[in-house]
Amino acid sequence: MLDKKDWMILEVLKHSSNLSTQKISRITKIPITTIHHRIKKLEKSGVIREYTVLLDNKKIGKPIAAYVLIAVDYKLLQQQKTTQYDLIKKLKGHPNVEETAIITGSSDIVVKVRFSDIEHLDEFVTKYLRNVKGVEKTQTSVVLNEA
Repeated sequence: MLDKKDWMILEVLKHSSNLSTQKISRITKIPITTIHHRIKKLEKSGVIREYTVLLDNKKIGKPIAAYVLIAVDYKLLQQQKTTQYDLIKKLKGHPNVEETAIITGSSDIVVKVRFSDIEHLDEFVTKYLRNVKGVEKTQTSVVLNEA
């Protein structure tokens, strides 16, 4: 069970995971050794799974983001003796795919992608994605602003 101190530490780490234990201690008013031990405990228990970097996508040349909803052809997947999980694993391996999720509703999978321009997004959807076995239909929503 997480207590108030754990939640305070997690809240700080969510916003800036590269802070030193000393800075986290200053922000939370929790002793440095307590911060250190609690972070280790949170890592060991799997609450903290990994640390990551938040990139400025414009500066790295990938300003275009989109969400692609995918309807799966389950009959085709069954014929190939494969599953929706295998399909999502394949999609996750594409270098422009940032996130994948199996969802409920009229679509089965949502994929977040990022590209340098609309032409590359178009190529991904029309030439790559729609030719992946098991993808029945796609619907793409371009992100206008990431708040």
